[in-house]
Amino acid sequence: MSNPKPRKGALLLASCVGTSIEWYDYYIFGAASALVFGALFYPEFSEFAGTLAAFGTFAVGFLARPLGGAVIGHFGDRVGRKTMLVVTLMLTGVSTFLIGLLPTYAAIGVAAPLLLTLLRLLQGFGVGGEWGGAVLVATEHASPRQRAVYGSFAQFGVPIGVLTSNLAFLAVGGLSPEDFRSWGWRIPFLLSIALLVVGLVVRRKLSESPEFQRVKESRQITKVPAATLFKERPGVVLLASVAAIAPPAMGYTEMVYMLNYGTAVVGFERNTVLMMVLLSAVLWIAMIYVAARWADRWGAKRIYTIGAASAVIWAFPLFWLVNTGNVAVALIGFLGAGVVQAIMAGAQGGLFTEIFDTRTRYSGASIAYQVGGMIGGALTPIVATSLYETFRSSDPIALWVGLLCAASLIAVLVLRAPVTTSGSVAAVERAGS
Repeated sequence: MSNPKPRKGALLLASCVGTSIEWYDYYIFGAASALVFGALFYPEFSEFAGTLAAFGTFAVGFLARPLGGAVIGHFGDRVGRKTMLVVTLMLTGVSTFLIGLLPTYAAIGVAAPLLLTLLRLLQGFGVGGEWGGAVLVATEHASPRQRAVYGSFAQFGVPIGVLTSNLAFLAVGGLSPEDFRSWGWRIPFLLSIALLVVGLVVRRKLSESPEFQRVKESRQITKVPAATLFKERPGVVLLASVAAIAPPAMGYTEMVYMLNYGTAVVGFERNTVLMMVLLSAVLWIAMIYVAARWADRWGAKRIYTIGAASAVIWAFPLFWLVNTGNVAVALIGFLGAGVVQAIMAGAQGGLFTEIFDTRTRYSGASIAYQVGGMIGGALTPIVATSLYETFRSSDPIALWVGLLCAASLIAVLVLRAPVTTSGSVAAVERAGS
């Protein structure tokens, strides 16, 4: 017996709120890595090495994300989308709260960065299974012509997470440098426990995806979804993973690396850069919905291709505009990056729902999204920091970002949705339309 159809508003709210909370948890770590973790957890290093070490710890979360996507995706394809979304929220929320309680190097020595790394791994593991489940529980309730719009509500979580995490750091930004380093940085992490409670209350009302229910009732659930996925469609997984690189490559350049580059290199005040990221996130949220409407009208692949091409083009102007040192001009660079990410984000949920079979869709979407995030997001702040230290120029960084986005552009151009897919309700609906 399938679950009753939920109200559209409640479904989309649950998808949006959960991802927003988890990405808030994830991005406050990125902001803290750029602003304070180097000095607190790696004080024995030089300023450059400490920053690099902090970004390295930040990157560890990305290494756990594909594993989390595979493990949680496995159970999401076997047990259900709803149950796994509660698990991901708990993992991320609790680990984030514990980071806020963590003693620093000055208190417990080398155990501090080790514990920080462990908690970051747990945080990344939880986030690894979040995106796929949140997108699918929305898109699998939608008709084929509304999938991108439904999926966009899960995509709102990324910029909302950026927005709220930066607001949290702006709220403590008025503290003296001493107070900020002593206790102020902990407040955004400790707030996550309240957000966790809100998210659990909202997600309790979710109903299971009707497409998953049909697969379950027809006994088409596979024993090892990831193994089936790699046996039947390895090329789709590879291309989808490469296609998923561009959004985090552009996003983490703007949201994480620029917090360090904009202050340490260009000379902006910390709160000025945070405010530019915040304003970019507002535009990003609005444009995701617009792009999703375009994707449902003209095709998710076409809109995602436009977004990836825009990312290639915008890599150099982003740095050129920020390098002027003029706030108004630099803001244009940040806003442009927000629009570029939004175009891809608006189409991505619909695209990834189309290209994977319902039986293996949670695993496929999660693994591809997280592998792309690991390459585009984990490496970019580290590579950017190293490139600037070596060349003392932003051009090699922009070239790196541009090449990553070009790889995604090529991958999405080659990517094809299956004409027929065993167990795929989407394929049947498309064939009958």
